[in-house]
Amino acid sequence: MYSMRVHESTISKFLPIVCKSIIEKLRPIYLKTPNTKEQWKATADKFNELWNFPNCLGALDGRHITFRAPISDGSFYYNYKGSNSIVLLALVNANYMFTYVNIGVNGRISDGGVFSRSNLCNGMKSNLLNFPETVELPGTTEKVPYVIVGDDAFPLLTNLMKPYPERDLTHDCRIFNYRLSRARRIVENAFGILANRFRVLLNPINLNVEKVELITLTCIIIHNFLATENVRYTDINEPLEQLARLSRQGGNRSSPAARNVRDTYKQYFNSPQGIVDWQENSIRMFNH
Repeated sequence: MYSMRVHESTISKFLPIVCKSIIEKLRPIYLKTPNTKEQWKATADKFNELWNFPNCLGALDGRHITFRAPISDGSFYYNYKGSNSIVLLALVNANYMFTYVNIGVNGRISDGGVFSRSNLCNGMKSNLLNFPETVELPGTTEKVPYVIVGDDAFPLLTNLMKPYPERDLTHDCRIFNYRLSRARRIVENAFGILANRFRVLLNPINLNVEKVELITLTCIIIHNFLATENVRYTDINEPLEQLARLSRQGGNRSSPAARNVRDTYKQYFNSPQGIVDWQENSIRMFNH
């Protein structure tokens, strides 16, 4: 209000109109989930090229968008961090662009809980997303499904990979966790880019939840617009500290088939076909 010399009552009227117009015009172009096998394969090829994780369809994570909830809402939006928030669940491609978002679930729900209620989860379990068929890992005859990578908050599924639990990790499991973390951090980086570009997301937003959802979605669409039309975000710096942030495995139960898929990726990342030059040094530096 003070920087633009426009009264807040006026801003509150035209800001939702502008946001809705941006969403209506740009969302169909700049916030699209792949819906063909060819589009998913192109996403996976880019992940393998940039982040050395084959057959990866995206990185999945959740972020809390904090706001000042009205007293009438009580503790409905109160999260474990001691603030009121809604959850932004997002799937991000190798170039830090959002390909799927779910915004608005109250902050009391965990990332895994938000995922389990989402259209993304239903589509994955019902095979409605047109994922490509299982394919051989590069240089091998071992077939595995295309997968999304996430952290310990999510369930281990045949097409959703998470780290091995920290307790009594073997060398090969550490290598897998490192390689998965390197691919998964892309979604965390995307959240960081989004919040620092649109700094309204860094602090609690003093608006009702409907407007918070509207502003968050608008910021994501403009982020994708800029990434497509203006700036290509690429960061090949190696984040060795990512291993230290791997949290302990939660209580999500996994099927034997899902565990077999994870074991296959683990074996591949430790094989001559799947190894990368720096992974041993990265594990050694972390252990020291």
